[in-house]
Amino acid sequence: MAVITMKQLLDAGVHFGHQTRRWNPKMKRFIHGERNGIYILDLNQTLNRVEDAYVYVRDLVAGGGTILFVGTKRQAQDSIQSYAEKCGMPYVNQRWLGGMLTNFQTIQKRVDKMKEYRRMRDSGEFDAMPKKEALRLSRELEKLERNLGGIAQLEKAPNAVFVLDTKLEHTAVTEANKLGLPLVAVVDTNCDPDLVDYVIPGNDDAIRAGDLMCRVISDAVAEGHFIRAKKAEAAGVPQAEAAAASTERSADEQAAVDAAQAEARAAAAAEASARDARLAAAAAEADAEATASEAEAPAEEAAAAVEAPAAEEAAPAEEAPAVEAAAPAEEAAPAEEEAPAEEAPAASEAKDFGEGSAPANADGSMPEGFPIKGNADSMKFHQPDGRWYEATVAEVWFATPEAATAAGFTEAGK
Repeated sequence: MAVITMKQLLDAGVHFGHQTRRWNPKMKRFIHGERNGIYILDLNQTLNRVEDAYVYVRDLVAGGGTILFVGTKRQAQDSIQSYAEKCGMPYVNQRWLGGMLTNFQTIQKRVDKMKEYRRMRDSGEFDAMPKKEALRLSRELEKLERNLGGIAQLEKAPNAVFVLDTKLEHTAVTEANKLGLPLVAVVDTNCDPDLVDYVIPGNDDAIRAGDLMCRVISDAVAEGHFIRAKKAEAAGVPQAEAAAASTERSADEQAAVDAAQAEARAAAAAEASARDARLAAAAAEADAEATASEAEAPAEEAAAAVEAPAAEEAAPAEEAPAVEAAAPAEEAAPAEEEAPAEEAPAASEAKDFGEGSAPANADGSMPEGFPIKGNADSMKFHQPDGRWYEATVAEVWFATPEAATAAGFTEAGK
């Protein structure tokens, strides 16, 4: 009996790929055609690949292996959690923490901490704590359960990984490849199939398509559990003992996994050391440049001090021609300024501002009996108590404000 039918694949929309401008050429062999700018996947190949993945997962679980379900995108979270819990397998559906596989020992410490917090909460220890401390621990437990709750029962690295959307879960794919763990994944037209051991060409974005693929893998796990139980029953071994024995890796397999994890940790440590060395070198270079600039500053000041006297000595020699050149201009200037100077008094004397006005004395002083200053340019007059009286040069003097007003002058502000 077929694991899945063509009608189920069509109804779930498994055949729809991404837009033609968003694709990975390595997926060309799985593409049937293109319609309305969308790639259409070849469902005949999908059927065959689903069968292969189903058989692999079933046999893996029948032999006591575990498979980790991974899907953190919003469309896949519910399906990943529900089907993983249904078949009793670990899962990650919120956030993939770096090192979940390659640094499993450290992740396991966080899981142990989560279990301890759970024990404290269930035993009522949180209630006996100060309210602030209990609230802090409750929030930390909530965060741990959100990120690590799906792998709480995972005591060692899984034997395989099932992934929805290898492009989004690229960190999980990379870690699985580093450890040599087989990958079963739904691969869309924008993904790289070469990174996956058991490729299932299909739509990894639609909710129904993801739900269908999770159900298929969950059914394979359930059938594997059934086969293992039947084998244990036929051998006369209690099911609990058979389960415990079957989940243990062989010595060679465990050694290989441990070696891969150690290698991954060493590579991460080497990268961190190289990064620290680069930062230290950059800091040392910056310090050296700062020291060099500080050393150059006194030298520049000394050079400036030496150049200053020379510049002062050269200045008179350079200024002499300028003085000589300016001399003709100074001689010519009085000729231009003398003509208006002689005509100005004649013009002011000739101008009459009516009765009650008088011109200034020959020395520019006030004529007796005419205390008010008048400015012919601005047509303003200033009284002795005015604000600008002392600063104003009078061109005409008036005896009274009325005389100034009659001549067309206006009083300036006090």
